[in-house]
Amino acid sequence: MATMIDLEGELRDERGKRSARRARREGKAPAVLYGAGRPARMLSFSSEILNRRLEDPTFRSRVLNIRVGDKSQPAIVKDVQRHPSRNAVLHIDLQRVRDEETIRMGVPITLLNVEASPGVKMGGSVSHLLNELHIICLPKDLPEQIEVDLAEVELDEMLHLSDLDIPEGVAVNERIHGATDHPVVSIALRRVAEVDEPDEDEELLDEEAEAAEGEGEEAPAEEESSGEG
Repeated sequence: MATMIDLEGELRDERGKRSARRARREGKAPAVLYGAGRPARMLSFSSEILNRRLEDPTFRSRVLNIRVGDKSQPAIVKDVQRHPSRNAVLHIDLQRVRDEETIRMGVPITLLNVEASPGVKMGGSVSHLLNELHIICLPKDLPEQIEVDLAEVELDEMLHLSDLDIPEGVAVNERIHGATDHPVVSIALRRVAEVDEPDEDEELLDEEAEAAEGEGEEAPAEEESSGEG
């Protein structure tokens, strides 16, 4: 397991929308901490610090050390709600974890040595088909990310879940991914849509059609002028 991240928060005495709105006006993100057979606690965190933490894609796949006053407890991020236009954090859900209980998490899949891949050197483009892997493990075995090395991946080659190097103590959550061996990444040449070049006969027909349309547009004008005479 990676080093735990300290996240310092404050208790919120009240529940509901008013308390959450007050916290946001004060530059804080409201949160709830629940699980492990204990009562839920209403918390708030500095929005500035939380937004900075969330810029790290591994933040949501780490065990956090939630500190409130002189007490601390481990937890994981279960959900983050953001404002649809401002991208500000509206609310964050945290779940307490126990050392002896497995957790279900989504961890990012990171591609390594992309430029060194033989397929890329031959002009291939990388398609990242699965960005997150849902896993089951104990907190101590939780990886920050699943790394996929492309150093030996050839052109027109595809890697599947079965090709990944899953850390010891970690299992793929088949309730999310199913039993299918999902594709994860592929390298292939980009296909450019072919545009048929018109042959000489088609060009001649086009010219005749344009001429006919031109005559049709001029006809009403001739009729109108003859009527005035």
